[in-house]
Amino acid sequence: MGTAYIIRNEIEKEHLENLFLNFKAGKIPVSFDNKEEILWMKQKEPTFGQMLDKNRVSDVLSIDSEFIDDRYPIQEVSTGLPAIIVPLKTLEAVKKVNINREKYFALIEHTEAKSILVFSPESYQTENDINVRDFAEYYGIPEDAATGSSNGCLAAYLVKYQYFNKREINIRVEQGYEIGRPSLLFLKADEELGKINVHVGGKVVKIAQGEWYL
Repeated sequence: MGTAYIIRNEIEKEHLENLFLNFKAGKIPVSFDNKEEILWMKQKEPTFGQMLDKNRVSDVLSIDSEFIDDRYPIQEVSTGLPAIIVPLKTLEAVKKVNINREKYFALIEHTEAKSILVFSPESYQTENDINVRDFAEYYGIPEDAATGSSNGCLAAYLVKYQYFNKREINIRVEQGYEIGRPSLLFLKADEELGKINVHVGGKVVKIAQGEWYL
């Protein structure tokens, strides 16, 4: 999102409504909601992988398995970069998560996804819909303060399993509170003719600027 912001405001210097980011994984469309000042990234069509045992995952998270909401599966989901999605019952359960590195690395030897996203329907701020924590030690990120890719996977998951009792969402997701770096992401997703469409949104604030000299 920051890259799209810089391209539009610092390089092109035009009031663009849409552009494409050409990543290794493919082209990602970005649209600008000028009224709400939100940048929206359209994710690739989601795929759903293997489901994981809650007792093994709870050991990785260092929490009691009773904290996991077993009305929904623990599952690998991908919208380009896969994540293991873990539904927890409460915000207190989210706070208790402490990754056991040895068991984490043993688990991801057998999964395509290397990051683990846990979430709950309780949040620190009442205006937000979900609290999220994302752990990706495999990539050198013990805990991410704001992640568009894993939240895209979460959005697809919420729609597939009708977490909010409908096949569409338009929600606010808070992340990073537990590590003192609170952030806010926006998720929009819907299912139409068996296809789930996912958009991840965020607001960009420029906090620094510099010049590069060769």
